[in-house]
Amino acid sequence: MTVSGNGNGGGGLQTSRGQAIEDASMRIIEEEIKDHGYSKTEEWHIVRRVIHATADFDFATEQRILFHEDAVDAGVRALREGRAVIVDVNGVIGGMNKQNPKDFGNRVICNISDPGVAQKAKEESLTRSQAAMRAAASDMDGGIVAIGNAPTALREVLRMAGEGAARPALVIGMPVGFVDAAESKAELARQNEVPYITNAGRKGGSPTASAMINALYKILRGRG
Repeated sequence: MTVSGNGNGGGGLQTSRGQAIEDASMRIIEEEIKDHGYSKTEEWHIVRRVIHATADFDFATEQRILFHEDAVDAGVRALREGRAVIVDVNGVIGGMNKQNPKDFGNRVICNISDPGVAQKAKEESLTRSQAAMRAAASDMDGGIVAIGNAPTALREVLRMAGEGAARPALVIGMPVGFVDAAESKAELARQNEVPYITNAGRKGGSPTASAMINALYKILRGRG
């Protein structure tokens, strides 16, 4: 599946009224959070956009967002070079600004609804999310993988990276829920082979993953 249409946030098309609302929201976040503890400005901009998308300040406190030291640079470079963005569910695509990948030539790939993926999952006793990640292996090299739903997808990407089957430039790991969400994200944060953005705890979801992608595009546009 490839992105088309319009979306919200992170650059691209924006009305003056929409921009004014977004700016006001960001000011409110700054006023309410005060000392957030993020020393790198671009990392804080990503966290702030996640808070903006979710109205959840836990992403800067109890279940705060964690960054590999090369995460932002790796993500921005991948987008600038026109690399693919692989996502686990269509909900991540739904929250993305659709103009951004058009402007930078990034294909946005989601295989979760592919009939062949479903068949392969059944034959090999996989989840569809695992099979979808395997199907995108050749597109991952140098690209961004954004997981907003399924811990099994994140586990599969970690396995593939560990075995050298794929080498993404950045893994955004934000699966949500009660079964292996926190644990899979902890594993992502423990490894140091692949740059990552993730968070501690059960919270996450498609809106957080798409907000991070939008924020990376905004950083890219700001860097020129």
